[in-house]
Amino acid sequence: MAPPPPQKEIVYNKLLPYGERLEAEAARFLAQIKDNLARAVQLQELWPGGLFWTRKLSTYIRLYGRKFSREDHVLFIKLLYELVTIPKLEISMMQGFARLLINLLKKKELLSRDDLELPWRPLYEMLERILYSKTEHLGLNWFPNSVESVLKTLVKSCRPYFPEDATAEMLDEWRPLMCPFDVTMQKAITYFELFLPTTLPPELHQKGFKLWFDEFIGLWVSVQNLPQWEGHLVNLFARLATDNIGYIDWDPYVPKIFTRILRSLNLPVGSNQVVVPRFLTNAYDVGHAVMWITAMMGGPSKLVQKHLSGLFNSIASFYHPSNNGRWLNKLMKLLQRLPSGVVRRLHRERYKKMTWLTPVPDSHKLTDQDVTDFVECIIQPVLLAMFSKTGSLEAAQALQNLALMRPELVIPPVLEKTYPALETLTEPHQLTATLSCVIGVARSLVSGGKWFPEGPTHMLPLLMRALPGVDPNDFSKCMITFQFIATFSTLVPLVDCSSVLQERDDLSEVERELCSATAEFEDFVLQFMDRCFGLIESSTLEQTREETETEKMTHLESLVELGLSSTFSTILTQCSKDIFKVALEKVFNFAVSNIFETRVAGRMVADMCRAAVKCRPEESLKLFVPHCCNVITHLTVNDDVLHDEELDKELLWNLQLLSEITRVDGKKLLPYREQLGKILQRTLHLTCKQGYILSCNLLHHLLRSATLIYPTEYCSVPGGFDKPLSEYFPIKDWGKPGDLWNLDIQWHVPSSEEINFAFYLLDTFLQPELTKLEHYATGKLEMSRVPSLVSLEETKLYTGVEYDLSRENYRETIARVTRKLLCYILDNSEDDTKSLFLIIKIISDVLQFQGSHKHEFDSRWKSFNLVKKSMENRLQGKKQHIRALLIDRVMLQHELRTLTMEGCEYKTSHQEMIRDLLCLSTSSYGQVRSKAQQAFFTALGTYNFCCRDIIPLVLEFLRPDRQDVTQKQFKGALYCLLGNHSGVCLANLHDWDCIAQTWPAIVSSGLSKAMSLEKPSIVRLFDDLAEKIHRQYETIGLDFAVPEKCIEIAVMLQKSEHPGSNFTGLCSEEIQLGIQRQKEKNAEALRNYENLVNMLLDCVEQRNLPWKFEHISIGFLSLLLRDDRILPVRAIKFFVQCLNHDAIVVRKVAISAVAGILKQLKRTHKKVPICPYEISGNPKPSSIQAGDRPDNQWLHYDSQSLPKTKEAWESCCFVEKTHWGYYTWPQTMTVYAPVEHQPKLGRRRDELTEAEQIIYDHFSDPKFVEQLIKFLSLEDRKGKDKFNPRRFCLFKGLFRNFDDAFLPVLQPHLEQLVADSHESTQRCVAEIIAGLIRGSKHWTFEKVEKLWKLLCPLLRTALSNITVETYNDWGTCIATSCESRDPRKLHWLFELLLESPLSGEGGSFVDACRLYVLQGGLAQQEWRVPELLHRLLKYLEPKLTQVYKNVRERIGSVLTYIFMIDVSLPNTAATKSPRVHEFTTRILENLKPLMEVDEEIQNHVMEENGVGEQDERTQGIKLLKTILKWLMASAGRSFSTAVTEQLQLLPLFFKIAPVENDNSYDELKRDAKMCLSLMSQGLLYPQQVPLVLQVLKQTARSNSWHARYTILTYLQTMVFYNLFIFLNNEEAVNDIRWLVIKLLEDEQLEVREMAATTLSGLLQCNFLTMDGPMQTHFEQLCKMRLPKKRKRDLGSVMDTIPSGDLVKRHAGVLGLSACILSSPYDVPTWMPQLLMDLSAHLNDPQPIEMTVKKTLSNFRRTHHDNWQEHKQQFTDDQLLVLTDLLVSPCYYA
Repeated sequence: MAPPPPQKEIVYNKLLPYGERLEAEAARFLAQIKDNLARAVQLQELWPGGLFWTRKLSTYIRLYGRKFSREDHVLFIKLLYELVTIPKLEISMMQGFARLLINLLKKKELLSRDDLELPWRPLYEMLERILYSKTEHLGLNWFPNSVESVLKTLVKSCRPYFPEDATAEMLDEWRPLMCPFDVTMQKAITYFELFLPTTLPPELHQKGFKLWFDEFIGLWVSVQNLPQWEGHLVNLFARLATDNIGYIDWDPYVPKIFTRILRSLNLPVGSNQVVVPRFLTNAYDVGHAVMWITAMMGGPSKLVQKHLSGLFNSIASFYHPSNNGRWLNKLMKLLQRLPSGVVRRLHRERYKKMTWLTPVPDSHKLTDQDVTDFVECIIQPVLLAMFSKTGSLEAAQALQNLALMRPELVIPPVLEKTYPALETLTEPHQLTATLSCVIGVARSLVSGGKWFPEGPTHMLPLLMRALPGVDPNDFSKCMITFQFIATFSTLVPLVDCSSVLQERDDLSEVERELCSATAEFEDFVLQFMDRCFGLIESSTLEQTREETETEKMTHLESLVELGLSSTFSTILTQCSKDIFKVALEKVFNFAVSNIFETRVAGRMVADMCRAAVKCRPEESLKLFVPHCCNVITHLTVNDDVLHDEELDKELLWNLQLLSEITRVDGKKLLPYREQLGKILQRTLHLTCKQGYILSCNLLHHLLRSATLIYPTEYCSVPGGFDKPLSEYFPIKDWGKPGDLWNLDIQWHVPSSEEINFAFYLLDTFLQPELTKLEHYATGKLEMSRVPSLVSLEETKLYTGVEYDLSRENYRETIARVTRKLLCYILDNSEDDTKSLFLIIKIISDVLQFQGSHKHEFDSRWKSFNLVKKSMENRLQGKKQHIRALLIDRVMLQHELRTLTMEGCEYKTSHQEMIRDLLCLSTSSYGQVRSKAQQAFFTALGTYNFCCRDIIPLVLEFLRPDRQDVTQKQFKGALYCLLGNHSGVCLANLHDWDCIAQTWPAIVSSGLSKAMSLEKPSIVRLFDDLAEKIHRQYETIGLDFAVPEKCIEIAVMLQKSEHPGSNFTGLCSEEIQLGIQRQKEKNAEALRNYENLVNMLLDCVEQRNLPWKFEHISIGFLSLLLRDDRILPVRAIKFFVQCLNHDAIVVRKVAISAVAGILKQLKRTHKKVPICPYEISGNPKPSSIQAGDRPDNQWLHYDSQSLPKTKEAWESCCFVEKTHWGYYTWPQTMTVYAPVEHQPKLGRRRDELTEAEQIIYDHFSDPKFVEQLIKFLSLEDRKGKDKFNPRRFCLFKGLFRNFDDAFLPVLQPHLEQLVADSHESTQRCVAEIIAGLIRGSKHWTFEKVEKLWKLLCPLLRTALSNITVETYNDWGTCIATSCESRDPRKLHWLFELLLESPLSGEGGSFVDACRLYVLQGGLAQQEWRVPELLHRLLKYLEPKLTQVYKNVRERIGSVLTYIFMIDVSLPNTAATKSPRVHEFTTRILENLKPLMEVDEEIQNHVMEENGVGEQDERTQGIKLLKTILKWLMASAGRSFSTAVTEQLQLLPLFFKIAPVENDNSYDELKRDAKMCLSLMSQGLLYPQQVPLVLQVLKQTARSNSWHARYTILTYLQTMVFYNLFIFLNNEEAVNDIRWLVIKLLEDEQLEVREMAATTLSGLLQCNFLTMDGPMQTHFEQLCKMRLPKKRKRDLGSVMDTIPSGDLVKRHAGVLGLSACILSSPYDVPTWMPQLLMDLSAHLNDPQPIEMTVKKTLSNFRRTHHDNWQEHKQQFTDDQLLVLTDLLVSPCYYA
């Protein structure tokens, strides 16, 4: 029977030289994983077994992909799903399992819904437990920061496999949370966005999105002002649209969708716009908006494309490089994401393999026409964005994707910009921008294809013109040019094909052109080399800096070096043999005829030579090796050279050259082995450091070349280009992708000869050095600093081969000798730091190095991905990369294997070396310490279980009883505990054994004699340690049980490994043993936990412990609070006593800790289910209806039936959470059971547990409480203190757990505190009172009543003493008290607050504060207190004419909250709370006197009450001020604006709002202006559009020109912010057009000019179009005859009123000018004629002349940049006229 096919393996493995051996290796590895993982789970061993083998499974996936059968795949997923959802699982394990599970689920096409079904509830419960944890804020749980994103990704990955009924269950679960005034709304929508499945097949849509789509889209369409959850809805719709293209009709919503997306970009409109800050933070995520748009495109209606074009037309001008702002990033992201979204969709529809996911129906697939339309609408903005201030990256990515779809539309305009940019010398930014864009489209350009066959002909001209960019003076230009040349040469074989023209006559036109062009290749290569030589000569060290300075290359130089060598090697790889020969000659002569210094220029030249040798080793080595060897032998003939400190430059240069060119295919080096061996013998022992280092490099490279596995060529076509042209026609291969199945990689695999050569080198050069060192280490040999140390460093390479055990294992020998040497140096000459550095390096290489370094590998992987991104073809997919890239990927796969497979066994020699590193890490030389520590940390990360060995050794240095530890060692040990930023932190391993050792040791190290708090470095180390432990600590598990379900799956997994009947699982003894071990493990964990707490407490109680360590210890203890174990009693006592500690830091920790302990001691309260429909006596409604319904009426506050007696109280059904019942009721509604079923209240001391007694004793002690209150009412940071939720939690816990036991002790303190009006005492009493009210939740009626008798007088006093510092705290206090409490329970409080908020006693300030406090309480109650809101409104209405500004503002804010509940959302019943409509009607009545007057409204009300005549008008103005405050406050807050009523106020605001920007205006005018700005940005519903226009038309007839002017500014913003809603309504567009054109002829000059600005704006965002009739209309107006100028007497006053004709003529001119200014960045066809018309009016009277001049100067300013292009649009005559007009003729010469 054939094995089942693997799910999806990594294809690159098959291409490795040892590929055929991997099949068996993988099968072995997988069997091992399955067996051991199944065993670990059955034996209940989550740690280490389970964790270790799941890690191995991730490694397996990394190495082989998903190379297992479908059955295994499903079993792995099920097993991990069960493991992840174990409720008590330690968080770090949960994250490990979750990451692996995500990886297993990643490719959803591999498993269909029939293969796998996963339940959703366990995930929901886990999110609820962790993300909405009830105990985390009390410090009982510590979660890492990453947990949120891991969990969310996990849900996303499991989502496709939720069962079909999941949708209905989720709706039942979360709909009850949807109360828009409550935070639960955000939670509900977040859950919906995360969980709702959208990939159900069409036949299940009834069970899927159809259950919720109408409801949610209705909600989204009607909500305003961007509440936080609106963005989540958009994300949900975007996902729904993408998964179900063609199954949802979006057309009715398209205008609304686009309007909202446009609004969400937050573009600035008009001059003085106020931005609501919420719009910035809650704006839509661009990525999701793009997903949504691309999913809706296509289909029969084409509506989306029309709107998308409209969107880009309206925002195009924002892309112009001269515009900049914080909105720019979003716009750029939009440009970059849209094309890639469309490409992704085309790929899905045309190229992707069919999977189980629903395919797109043919009717809705994108047609070629759709694609063309899309590319045409976006190309203009992309071309503008090329030169944007944020750089050209986004534009280049967009162009890359667009060129895949329509090269013929995209590439020509890019090239049009590129050629001129290559010519200019003055604008380097333009050059780098265009080149990076051409690199993006390179592949599409070169491969031509049927749409754009002439593409390839541009390549040579571009390459030739790019050459001058290799310019030593401009770094960025140089780098982009290298990238440009390299990109093109990777894509194209550089072969001269011109001879084909004679031989073949069947070529197409383009092919002929290309053939003749290829003759230039040789020229190009040679010119490029000349440029590079120039670059090198200008950057030699002598020229660039003095010798004395740095010897190394600067960062920039190394980048240039990299760019140069990689570009040159790419060019040579792609060359034909003939061109290569010429190039080789040239580079050889250059290298041999000059002598370079070895630092900068030498490296570059040697790199170029290396590139040549690598490409064709045989030809090149023939030239180079003999030459270099001869020179070197010649120069080292006499032995004096060996001892020279400074060597001859020529010798050094030749050594360098030789060392670089040996980095080639090892087989080709074998012929030269004798020569090379001789050279090494001559040079390894040079005294000159530069010399012996170069010689060591030579040895290093020889060993590498001989023993490693690597590909030997990266040509773009397998087999190279050396075939005769008659057989092979290279032009066919331009831009061709590599064929993954016929890559034909040429590998270098070490042959036995090479291995012998390597051993010969090691035996010859390493062996004697080791022997010498060994002698020296035993003291036989005097050691002069022999360079032999270095030669040792270079021999670290030895891998990729079967190890031949018969030879000496050099690794072990090196390790042995190095250890001896180390001991010797440390004993005899510890100051020899250089040798120590080398020893550290040797040790770390022996430990780590396996042929490539991890960090090098990571950076190569990164750069591979970058290149892949810049060159990939996302449209066709299927790994269509170029061949070189594919070879690179295979090589990376090989390196990945060498890095992961080796070096995890942990042997004694490793242990010894790690100990040596520890010893060096605590050396007395700072530099040695830091180098050794780095090596130490890396080693810890590599070997699995070494940390446990090492910790005790590190802690030795911290022991207080050791006398011999120096301060340096002490510091070294602390650094070792701290770890580096990325690696392991020894002080904080997630394991009880380790923490129980390290934490107490850190604390008691305070007594060590090496510790001194005088040394800032040591103090800082301890701070860092404590901070890191606090930051990284995660709660460690105490319970490691494995549920039954996991074990069942594990058994299945094991069975699948042994098919057939012979399967025997684990025997029962083993399983029993496993359970036994697991129980012991739990018990041991618990023991460790309690020991740790006790040890820390012992530490703190030591005498003389410095205060710093006491604090650290208390910090550690606070991390040990948990929600599944109560803290040991001794610790509880300690924390309670710390409440009165002298140090404020300790007190703060103790407050949190005691609050947490009280939570641990909380007794559970029983709940019982109720039926809300029975209580209300109303049946269940048939459909969903939110808001005030008969069946939730009983929750309302009703002063007639308040529970004022014991019977009423006990029979009343209290519902504490505010959101229950607003939208729907939950499936089972539970409330607290009656008193007799609840835990006993009023217990005596002997009924308490031991832990409770401790708290009881302390808080019953008046002395203790007095001291505590004294501390709590101290000031901490002046002016910064706020109401502290931690202290509130402490008091809440006390009163909840011990009911009123402590009231008698506290009462006198409360009375005394309330009377003291200081800020900190008031805050303290506010915190206690909030705690009291919330803690009394379960008290009996008698106790509660007694409590309020005490509290009411206190609160009255407090509210009358309120001050500017404390009103915030009292507001928080009352809001906190009312949060999640049934209002009927708090009726005493509400009645007290509503007594008379605006009594006027204590002045206006106290009034405002009282309102603030009241508002805090009512806002928490949301919709359940309509009666109180009505009472408050009734009370406030007569007082709206308040004179004081602060009271007015407060009333405005309170009104917002009063009307907040009146929302017009879908399925929502009319509210019982006050309604805006009725209120506004009453207000308008009172404002009538202001409406009727026509003159300007001045604010002549003095800020005093009762003085002056109180006529209707004054009252009206006062009222208006308050109403403005209300409208401003609600503009950004409410969920729906009552537009109809507010519209009637508009005419009044238009009149008042000032026209100029001047801040000296009085409050009234400023507010009116601000209010208009906010209202104009509001979102309009389509049915409101006619109403608004009605008001605007009516105001346009007003007598006040201020009003006429202001409607224009209002109109601009309103239209832009509701663009598509207006565009969708033709009548509205005509109305607006008529309105603006009419106001162009206004008699007031300012209004006319504003109308022109508005018109130009509307034309610019394509709201109106410049059509024939409009143009004729303006031209007619321009022809109005002007009145004759009368000869006037010198003395007479000039006629001031302009005549009607002049106005009309001016209107015409303004109209033309508006048209011209509306396209600032291009010249449409109608523009030249209009400019001519306009120029005729240059000599008209003012104000016409002014307008013409302004227009022309603006035209000149905006068109100057691209004048060369724009000139083409004009005829010669027109240009002459223009040049005259634009004054300075030289300007455009």
